[in-house]
Amino acid sequence: MAAAGFRRSVVLKRRPGGEPSRGDFDIREDPVPHPEAGDVVTRTIWLSIDPYMRGRLREEQTYATAVQIGDVMTGETVGEVVESGDPAFQPGDLVVGARGWQTHSVTPGKQLVKIRKGAAPLSAYLGILGMPGATAYAGVTEICKPKPGETFVVSAASGAVGSVAGQLAKRAGARVIGIAGGPDKCFWVQDSLGFDDCVDHRSIDLRGELHAACPNGIDAYFENVGGAVQAAVFEQLNPFARVAMCGMVSQYNEKTPPPGPNLGFVVGKRVLIQGFIVSDRPERLTEWRTMAEPLVAEGNLVYREDVIEGLENAPDALAGILTGRNFGKLLVKVSPEPS
Repeated sequence: MAAAGFRRSVVLKRRPGGEPSRGDFDIREDPVPHPEAGDVVTRTIWLSIDPYMRGRLREEQTYATAVQIGDVMTGETVGEVVESGDPAFQPGDLVVGARGWQTHSVTPGKQLVKIRKGAAPLSAYLGILGMPGATAYAGVTEICKPKPGETFVVSAASGAVGSVAGQLAKRAGARVIGIAGGPDKCFWVQDSLGFDDCVDHRSIDLRGELHAACPNGIDAYFENVGGAVQAAVFEQLNPFARVAMCGMVSQYNEKTPPPGPNLGFVVGKRVLIQGFIVSDRPERLTEWRTMAEPLVAEGNLVYREDVIEGLENAPDALAGILTGRNFGKLLVKVSPEPS
């Protein structure tokens, strides 16, 4: 089966000054390419939308190369092989790892991982069985290290990373408190994920609500949000607390970073604060996927997805995840799954 026809790609038109919008992107069409030796052409089925993408739209480089004007926007996908120049892949294989907001991608075969058909829903390999799940696993096991009886707090608790981080902390025996936006998300975090409590960060008295949920202070914190949520949590950290700095989504649209917190307490309380990026340890993704696949199949790890239909709606999806409009792992359905 050979690739044929045209592909559609979402390319960066201009750098957004604040919240990204459709006007910052263009749709480009060109023929579906044929692969060179070692390359694989895939038809995109699912596209992952993640907060880190906002950083790729800035002119200055962060820990990864910025997307340039006119380039295809980056993002991990699950797809079906339609043509292969790598003998390890055949048409019809399902793979994860191709990158790009486009209907078809050309990717070196060495950057792709085959998906076992029927092991889990395909979309799960971009969420709980993909980078978000592995991120939660790395931050919890390497930095937070929750112990039985400790209080573990995670922000963006209903999101793709936070929901997994809290479940892992519960499995370790900790008392887990989520922080999420709105009563529906908080109810799901407690009822479906089994967290001990969940605080609505839109509460009039965030500090008071958090103190009531954590009467013995906070021993470990998984940070996804920053801002006022971080300030409320930091005030209640116990001596020798551990903080895993995963993300700061509340300030990703800001032109200039807000004033930083006063970290004088870190010395007196001997608090460990460590940033991490899961791509620093690619082996953890394979380790996590091997461990988590059976847990997901058995229903022992719970997840939720928020699906947007159509590649052209990816810019709206990105704007939504940066302002908390999504509920669960945010995905764009680009094309049908194979029958």
